[in-house]
Amino acid sequence: MKWAPKLGIAVALLAGVIAAVYLVWSIGFDAVFAAVARAGFGGLALLCLYALVVFISLTFAWSLLLPPHHRLPAREFYLARLVRDSIAEISPFSPVGGMVAAARMMVLKGMSPAYAAASVAADATTEAMAQMVFLAFGLGLGITQFRHLEGSGPLTEAMLAVLLLAVPGIALLIFLQKKGAGFAERIAARFFPQVREGVSFHAAIVEMYDARGRLAASAALHLLAWIGAGVSTFISFRLVGGQISLLNAIALEALLSTLRSIAAPVPAAIGVQEWGYAMLAPLFGLPAEMGVAVSLLKRAREIVLGIPALLYWQSIEGRKAFANV
Repeated sequence: MKWAPKLGIAVALLAGVIAAVYLVWSIGFDAVFAAVARAGFGGLALLCLYALVVFISLTFAWSLLLPPHHRLPAREFYLARLVRDSIAEISPFSPVGGMVAAARMMVLKGMSPAYAAASVAADATTEAMAQMVFLAFGLGLGITQFRHLEGSGPLTEAMLAVLLLAVPGIALLIFLQKKGAGFAERIAARFFPQVREGVSFHAAIVEMYDARGRLAASAALHLLAWIGAGVSTFISFRLVGGQISLLNAIALEALLSTLRSIAAPVPAAIGVQEWGYAMLAPLFGLPAEMGVAVSLLKRAREIVLGIPALLYWQSIEGRKAFANV
């Protein structure tokens, strides 16, 4: 039943939309949109420009994983990463779809298919490693802020469980990518038939994981980008009128990013992100409507940046299709 996965995605997306609309309705449309209106177009433009700066760190986190002689110009990594995130954030596809599109873009630009597929897989791993550190920081800081608040116990315990499970999970991921590269190569070949030509996926992934210096540099740059996301949350709350310290905003974003990761099957974390901000904001002394307003403001930023990125991606694919006619 080939339609079953698509049906599942559609149901998850619909459920997320209903949850988000219900949340805004229950809090009050006026209160939420009044907070969004405080940011204005100038605030949205500031968030977009800041996000484009953060993407520089993501660009080099990815490119540094590759051996120097296999790297393309930084501009190609930047645009492919922008497309990857845009597909995950504003399209009905999963983050895996964004990763496949990013790898394909690099292949179309001349990168070896094996290294393109392997680098995207390794980049996702180092990003998860950095997120684990980010969550540990956010959880440690957050507990000091809301450990005495009623109802915060289950959230704290859940986040701690995620953190403890993440360590063996990442180790298992690396092991499977290295030892199970044959299976991964067969999967990659479905999207990139050329992956069986030249250097194998197995050789490429092993070469990347054996370069511990490049792995550490990639993880460090991803951690910088995660912290940058926390700074973006700080800016967003200030734009909608919320008073929150920079460290608390980073802690809040660390916890929210974990909720989004857990809800990965829901396209673009629709509903999950909105409920997450509404639930976490009061723990840091902010009203729930401001949390929802921040979520909507970030959604607007994702759309403003994502639509041009997706159009660029389609133009690349279109030129390739016409070249093959």
